[in-house]
Amino acid sequence: MQITSEQRLDDGVLERAFTLGDIPGILWTPEAASASAPVPLILLGQPTLGLRRMYPRLVARARHSAAEGFATATIELPGSGERPSRPALDRARADLRRAMQAGEPVGDEIVDALVLPLVDQAVPEWQAALDTFLSLPEIGGPVGYSGGIISVGVRLAVVEPRIVAACLFAGSLVPRVTFEEARQVTVPLHVLLQWDDEGNDRQASLDLFDAFGSEEKSLHANMGGHTGVPQYAGDAASRFFTRHLKPDRTG
Repeated sequence: MQITSEQRLDDGVLERAFTLGDIPGILWTPEAASASAPVPLILLGQPTLGLRRMYPRLVARARHSAAEGFATATIELPGSGERPSRPALDRARADLRRAMQAGEPVGDEIVDALVLPLVDQAVPEWQAALDTFLSLPEIGGPVGYSGGIISVGVRLAVVEPRIVAACLFAGSLVPRVTFEEARQVTVPLHVLLQWDDEGNDRQASLDLFDAFGSEEKSLHANMGGHTGVPQYAGDAASRFFTRHLKPDRTG
């Protein structure tokens, strides 16, 4: 991991921008994190909008998590931000826009072309990044995953044993294979659903939640659109991670 910039935020959180090969990312650690007192880690997923555009929301989530005693980290998704474009992904996005503008249903072929190559590349990159994060003396695990593209979160929850809990943001454009993978998920889940999300198929989100194989799973539905997640929903997610990543805090 090559550190490209470092700053201490006004609440004491250490923010380090880095690259792993050609993959940019950001790591945030609370002021109290040290080799003698390592902290758990939450991986911050994000949509394909790019780190620069998503930074205000990511840093807000990171600071909130740091106040609860968690380190957080994120990496740029394939084909996003400053990473090289992926022609096949660009074509799939164009097909999606054409279908939506024409008011046509988005077929499985478009969804698979848009999502599955991204999942296939992003998940191993997340796993390699996790190797690096856990090699740092101030980060000791356990590890949670939060947000981002739900198909990425589902695949990670299945294949990465170091992730012990996940907070997923319900979304549409879910390939059929993701429903099959959801049945293999066993970690505790906290799923957020915006009931009036204009870009979301609510029934598909409910069906995916029903498919999850986890014994502990909870669905938290709030009124409002995609960006209208209330503050108290974030507080509930923090309590979820505290319960599973810092069980000594909850008795």
